Order: sequence, then structure tokens, then C-alpha cells
Amino acid sequence: MRATKSPIHAVSTWVRRQPPKVKVFLAVASGITALVLLKFIVHDHDNLFVAAESVHSIGISLLIYKLTKEKTCAGLSLKSQELTAAFLAVRLYCSLVMEYDIHTILDLATLAATLWVNFMIRYKLKASYMEDKDTLPLYYVLVPCAVLAVLIHPSTSHNILNRISWAFCVYLEAVSVLPQLRVMQNTKIVEPFTAHYVFALGVARFLSCAHWVLQLVDTRGHLLVALGYGLWPSMFLISEVVQTFILADFCYYYVKSVFGGQLVLRLPSGVV
Repeated sequence: MRATKSPIHAVSTWVRRQPPKVKVFLAVASGITALVLLKFIVHDHDNLFVAAESVHSIGISLLIYKLTKEKTCAGLSLKSQELTAAFLAVRLYCSLVMEYDIHTILDLATLAATLWVNFMIRYKLKASYMEDKDTLPLYYVLVPCAVLAVLIHPSTSHNILNRISWAFCVYLEAVSVLPQLRVMQNTKIVEPFTAHYVFALGVARFLSCAHWVLQLVDTRGHLLVALGYGLWPSMFLISEVVQTFILADFCYYYVKSVFGGQLVLRLPSGVV
């Protein structure tokens, strides 16, 4: 007797068989649907940004639990953690000199936790660090972000160094997860805590993107004027969208794995 397929398995099988254009359409439609739901559920869209930072903190907490209890950093990218610490440090500096609020406190807590994770991977648990899998050179990420920040940055009344720094942290945040994705691409198998952490990043990036998109809708485009003139407003919004779509594919396989009852996530070739 043939086993009955679960609805999740049936839907995922159908999606996997669709041509690339249909998959892109389904992804965009799902994103728009989620944004519409958030618009009606969340009345103060600033709460989405706070939620994004909170979810990121939860992801870091999962890493701390993994490093503390399991005494291994296998599957984690030290380079992604270094990039995360870098953009958080720059964003914290900008927040202190440009706007001091709840985001400053959340960034400070997340930065402290990220620095601790960096320390554990680099020194305490170095023997389990998969350096041969963490192969994406940092300058591939840092140099383009720095060049873009110098060329395209906010046109506000703040000091030029502060404006360039803010642009740099926006661009760097958008691509800081790339080394972690390279590690997962090289290993093909993602253990639970690492998968939970990357999924938390994906959720945080989506909430942050939703915050800005809904703000843009609510202000009927006036948000672009508030962000400045020139290419910066467009680049800012593009960065928010890019960092969401970078993790979209992984999040799909993560959800599929969870509903399928799998503890270890196995990624098909070419997913990330």
C-alpha cells in the first residue's frame, strides 16, 4: 500500500518541479502576501524593526547555547561572525552619534554576544573550526561594500564620515551571511543549531525589509525624500531586499525540513 504524502511534502514536490520563472513568481507572491498580512496585523511598523533585531539576538543566543553545551563550532563560519561584528560595531557607532534609542541598546547587546562567539570560535573551540570549508575571502565582501559606501551614501546634514559609515554598515549587513552560506554549500549538511541560527537571520532580514517597505507604502513614497536624494534611497531599499532574498532559498528548505521531522538539514546542490 502506497504511503500517503503529507500536504507539505506534496506542495514542496510540486514547487520543485516548476520552471525557474514560476518559482520566482511564487516567491514574490508569497513575500507580497506576507507584507499585506503584516500591514494589517502590526499597526506600528517600527515594532517590526525592533522585532528584527530581537530575532537576530535570539539567533545569536542559539549559537551561544551550541558553543557552550556542545563544545563545538563545526559548521559555523568565523568570517560571517567577523563581518557581523564589523557591521554591528559601525552601526552602534552611527547610532550613538546620530540617534540614541532602543536600537542602540539592542545593537550593543547583539554586538557583545557576537564578539563572544568570535572569541570562542577563534580560540576556545579552534580545533573544531572547519577552516577548510570557510573559504570565501573577506575582501570579496569588504572591498565592494567600502567602495559603494564612498560612492553612494546618505545626503543628510551629518558629518561625511558618519554618512559613509552608515552606508557601509547597510551594505555589509546585506551580504555578511555569504561566508556562512559558503560553508553550508561546502558541507551540504547543516546541523540543527546552525540551521536555527541562519533561519533566525532570514526572519530578521525579512522583518527589517518589511519595516522599510511598509513605511514606504504608508508615506506614499515620501520616505525616499526623507532618506536623501540621489542613488542612496534606492540603494538602501535594494540592500534590504537583497539580504532577504539571499536567505530565502535556505529558509524554504529549513521549513520543509522542520515539517518533515528531520533534525539535520540536507541541502540539495546549488541551493545556496
